[in-house]
Amino acid sequence: MNYQRELEETIKKIQLSREKNPQAAKPTLLLHACCGPCSSHVIESIARFFDITIFYYNPNIHPAEEYNRRLNELKDFLPRFEPALLAKVKLVEAGYDPEEFYEAIKIRTEPELAHEREKGERCRRCYNLRLKKAHAYASENNFDFFCTTLSISPFKDAEKINREGEILSMENPSGPKWLYSDFKKKGGFLRSLEISEEFNLYRQQYCGCAYSKVNTEKERAAAKDAAAAEAKGHQQGHNN
Repeated sequence: MNYQRELEETIKKIQLSREKNPQAAKPTLLLHACCGPCSSHVIESIARFFDITIFYYNPNIHPAEEYNRRLNELKDFLPRFEPALLAKVKLVEAGYDPEEFYEAIKIRTEPELAHEREKGERCRRCYNLRLKKAHAYASENNFDFFCTTLSISPFKDAEKINREGEILSMENPSGPKWLYSDFKKKGGFLRSLEISEEFNLYRQQYCGCAYSKVNTEKERAAAKDAAAAEAKGHQQGHNN
């Protein structure tokens, strides 16, 4: 499925409906977000069509200082970002309990998941945890749609993200609909980089959890060592 095309089709339907009834309110959208940079282009691209509430629920983020830094950056960014300001985008923080993350990914009974690369089963369980919480909040507060900014990252699996959201929506047909999307497409990720630079946003160097932090640091160290070894080899060849 082309998830971004599905989003465009949904937006077309919304536009046609509002053309027939200009006084109708925009459909409400609970948009799970992990940080300001990932929220930036998403808000810019869809705020005209939805009444957006950002839902900040990320118990996976480690350590607590990193969690607070990303949350505070998002709080600071929204009032400065014109598309969010004009659309009156709201922000809800759902609380921070890392134990919810560790229980959800079952790391204590499946410790091997700690060594997985991004987009694996550990990440799928993390998507499920956060989307389930977003879906519950959206249901309790009568939102029309729910979604996440996660798919804007090239390090996230858009198919798994959309599948988890789709299942939650199908299990509760009378509740909020899942908004299919793949926000990285059509230059979305690059645009988020541009906005981050324009607003001098803090861009984290790892996904969020302790395992992604350790694995990312290991991969960077290995890449640095490989580059150093290659440079040394070139220098020796030149000297010979």
